Amino acid sequence: MARTVLSEEHELFRDQVRRFVEAEIVPHHDQWEKDGIVPRELWRKAGALGLLCPLIPEEYGGGGGDFGFSAVIIEELARVNATGVGFTLHSDIMAPYVLRYGSEEAKRHWLPLLAAGERIGALALTEPGIGSDLKALRATARRDGDGYVINGSKTFITNGQNSGLVVVAVKTDPDAGRKGVSLILVEEGTPGFTKGRNLDKIGLHAQDTAELFFDDVRVPASHLLGEENKGYTYLMSELAQERLVVGIRAAASIEAMLERTIAYTRERKAFGQSVFDFQNTRFKLADAKAQGTMLRVFVDDCLARHLRGELTPELAAMVKLMGAEMQGRLIDEFLQLHGGYGYMSEYVVGRAWVDARVMRIYAGSSEIMREIIARTL
Repeated sequence: MARTVLSEEHELFRDQVRRFVEAEIVPHHDQWEKDGIVPRELWRKAGALGLLCPLIPEEYGGGGGDFGFSAVIIEELARVNATGVGFTLHSDIMAPYVLRYGSEEAKRHWLPLLAAGERIGALALTEPGIGSDLKALRATARRDGDGYVINGSKTFITNGQNSGLVVVAVKTDPDAGRKGVSLILVEEGTPGFTKGRNLDKIGLHAQDTAELFFDDVRVPASHLLGEENKGYTYLMSELAQERLVVGIRAAASIEAMLERTIAYTRERKAFGQSVFDFQNTRFKLADAKAQGTMLRVFVDDCLARHLRGELTPELAAMVKLMGAEMQGRLIDEFLQLHGGYGYMSEYVVGRAWVDARVMRIYAGSSEIMREIIARTL
């Protein structure tokens, strides 16, 4: 199906991204899965080629492009099931907070480092016991002279071990609920800021995910992003893009795993014929093709709207919900068509099946997405 949402320039960029992924990620990804982390050197290589922070203006060291360039990177990582490489969180989720809400001094200092891969970004929102309920944050930041003193802990933080710069959500007015949330930058190496263990997840093993601890961490007042107590509003305004990321990733993953499954069932023999020749197989694959095509059309429409600045919170919730749910369901079907081999780690479909499970949880769970959509009924 011809896609019209991406331009020729986007597709030329895809060629560059695909060459990088095939040369620098695919041969090493299995080892990174065992190690539980991607080496920082990969980030510097990606930064040198302009593959990090494509949305950041050139004056701050970024690519100066639109979100279409980010979509290409998301799709190419999903195509080889390397979504554990945390480029997207760094470039399209964390860095925009610095760009949109940071002071001019902060932007000129930090954004070039993020774009070059010299600092790896993380977003520290979730805390033990609060899940998606950000208004219930317990981490605090109190004003003290010309700075803030931060105390608290965070968990499930993507890029946590590798992080060089973290956007931390804190309560600057603990009694004000969501109206007391602020966002503050904390740099690796700041006294009192420590990283806990690399969390042992069931999937996305190459993606370092950590606990972060803040014990009387003092940062300058200039590290505040935007205005004090406006952090919840900032978070809500950025969530549409984060949820679109999930939809884009899901569509690309479904397409790639469908292609692999068609090839496998054509080659695999059972009862004297290829697995593909059984009507059940062809019907399962036909259903997957139809559903994946439907998702692709919706994702591309949402992407086009986002490029025009018109993606609404409810549409973002829909694309996140439908993409994540469909990805989980269809990759389960693809694994089944691989038989016992689908359960083996050396087959990409098995790893994709495990990795896809978190899509229904992060960036707001499926239940939260349904609640957002239900409010529009």
